Amino acid sequence: MPLFKKKRGTDETIKNGAKLITVAKPKSPVAEQFRTVRTNINFMAVDHDIKSLAFTSANISEGKSTVAANVAVTYAQAGRKVLLVDADLRRPTVHSTFNLSNHVGLSTVISSTAKEVDLDSVAQESGVDNLYVLTAGPMPPNPAELIGSKRMRDFVKLTEERYDLVIIDLAPVLEVSDTQELASHLDGVVLVVRQGKTQKMAIKRAVEMLEFAKARILGYVMNDVSSDNAGYGYGYGYGYGYGYGEEDTKKKGLFSKFRK
Repeated sequence: MPLFKKKRGTDETIKNGAKLITVAKPKSPVAEQFRTVRTNINFMAVDHDIKSLAFTSANISEGKSTVAANVAVTYAQAGRKVLLVDADLRRPTVHSTFNLSNHVGLSTVISSTAKEVDLDSVAQESGVDNLYVLTAGPMPPNPAELIGSKRMRDFVKLTEERYDLVIIDLAPVLEVSDTQELASHLDGVVLVVRQGKTQKMAIKRAVEMLEFAKARILGYVMNDVSSDNAGYGYGYGYGYGYGYGEEDTKKKGLFSKFRK
């Protein structure tokens, strides 16, 4: 049975956090696949340095928070100083994943009228060397306005100066407007797709919306792939796909850029 298998559309990750296979079993084949994601993101940075990177999905419960957290761990394990930001203000999970306080977080920072942000007072140690976490904070009444604000963009620039890489867990593209508001101001966006749940039309629409927002789409990660379809013989829950609406015969990459 694949790892991380769960009922569709549940709040399990919100309640219990994402499963950090890269921490619990760093030598496992699944952890290795997360490192493959990291490697392929690095390939995309050949001509354009990536300092800020977001993970999103078309809809809820498609695994973006799990992928974002595990990829953040792999970067930290490689010696990069990483900040993981929970910007899904409506359905935050990162504080549960790392068992951290969520009394102060991103919503507190962005809604503050203070002229300067003391990152050391809001970013928390994750328990993983080199990995720091900014939780979502209290749920605000206006998350879209906060994420799309100039203060949010300025905050991202500030964090880029302090960390080697900033990874942002963004809300699903088709659910709210937050992601479109911020995506174009980041160095890259990765779309997480859940096998057997995410519809091709939803993926196509999500890509269209990201492209309309002029986001730099690095590619996608196919999540929750069954052992029968993964093709690697490991029997684990993560695999990678290629394009959308394409025939299987065109599949070739572990992590590939979208094709038009």
